[in-house]
Amino acid sequence: MKTTTESRSKTVTTVAARIAGEDIAKGDYVTILSEITELPSYLWDRSGISQPIDELVRLRYLPRAAGEPHRVVAVCLPFVYAKRPKGNLIAFDTRQQQLVRLDRANGRSLWKQLGKTTKKKTK
Repeated sequence: MKTTTESRSKTVTTVAARIAGEDIAKGDYVTILSEITELPSYLWDRSGISQPIDELVRLRYLPRAAGEPHRVVAVCLPFVYAKRPKGNLIAFDTRQQQLVRLDRANGRSLWKQLGKTTKKKTK
């Protein structure tokens, strides 16, 4: 069964795609989807789950910077070096941070808009 829908609005919705470190290239626009942090298992002593004391517990969480576009300037796996719209560099560790590639047109547009707002605030 095929279904089609007609839309009168010209709004196009795009989806950020998860990307493996080896597929990231200079010039891509990326953002953080999620991060992993590791904590010692002895912090879970009252959880009812017994784990070896030397084992780390991994937690996946959504960081505050999720959704902020970054433009990739260099890749040296497992590290991805990117520039923020404000101009400073950041290093992502693909072992701990899940990155997604933004649609190029959306990434560029967001980059320009965020760059304009930060320049206005600094003046």
